[in-house]
Amino acid sequence: MRIIITGGGGMLGQKLARLLATRGRLRGQEISHMVLADIVDPKPIEAGFPVACRKLDITDRAAIDALLSEGVDVIFHLAAIVSGQSEAEFDLGLNVNFFGSYNVFEAARAMPNCPRVVFTSSMAVYGGEIPESIVDWTCLNPQTSYGAEKAAAELLLTDYSRRGFLDGVGLRLPTISIRPGKPNKAASSFMSSIFREPLQGQEAVCPVGPDYPHFYLSPRRCVENLAHAAEVEAAALGMNRCFVLPGRIHMIGDMVEAMRRVAGDAPVKLIRWERDPEVEQIVLGWKAFILPAKALKLGFVADADFEDNLRYFLEEDIER
Repeated sequence: MRIIITGGGGMLGQKLARLLATRGRLRGQEISHMVLADIVDPKPIEAGFPVACRKLDITDRAAIDALLSEGVDVIFHLAAIVSGQSEAEFDLGLNVNFFGSYNVFEAARAMPNCPRVVFTSSMAVYGGEIPESIVDWTCLNPQTSYGAEKAAAELLLTDYSRRGFLDGVGLRLPTISIRPGKPNKAASSFMSSIFREPLQGQEAVCPVGPDYPHFYLSPRRCVENLAHAAEVEAAALGMNRCFVLPGRIHMIGDMVEAMRRVAGDAPVKLIRWERDPEVEQIVLGWKAFILPAKALKLGFVADADFEDNLRYFLEEDIER
């Protein structure tokens, strides 16, 4: 079993690689080799099988072709430009999120063995004039460039799967919270920073009101779901290859109160509530009330509650 993770230097890529290294098996087979590929050199991980780290730009078609020509059974395609940066830099977002994905899909198509491709999409594919509650058959109507790029890549993934070019699964991720590390250019970055920074003794700004509904999933549950996506049988997936992962919905204010219960008053006092119209314009277009019936039927899971997410961060990711 040979595995490639694009975006293998990022937070989810690294956590997924460590999970697979611990398990040692995927799709009923021993993992024999794994490649972590990213625009910057991925951090090496320890495993009971060879793990290669490659510096690679997915917009470089020749580099992607060369990488996959070594053989692959499962591709986790996580590499992307985040939402805020895609909105600010249209050409960069289009080249990475759409044409980069096209390069990965085309290289997979050239493989003789029809590899499983697990693609991370986004809730940003929804928006506009749709009902408040999203179900599995809600139409895609993105209101950002990032969402449009992800939606276009989803359509390709579905068609390539229909034609037997690859065996694709597209997962629309809830906001991943709490992300470790530093703030990024995603419009949703604050949904981690208002917990991450205060838990580490630093101030943070919340650009939306406490009544903003947040659809979230912890990094731990996310990578478990990514690994599960590699193992779901194609027959069970049916014709709709892209769907929303389960998450939980809480108001930001309620999540802050959960932090108070887990860590006391001190981190809560480090949050400054300062509304940002530019951020609000983006995130208020994201629908939060989700009914992910297909994902639940296929065995994907959400967190039990946000207090668990806080404890996962304190156990695994806090910078002490």
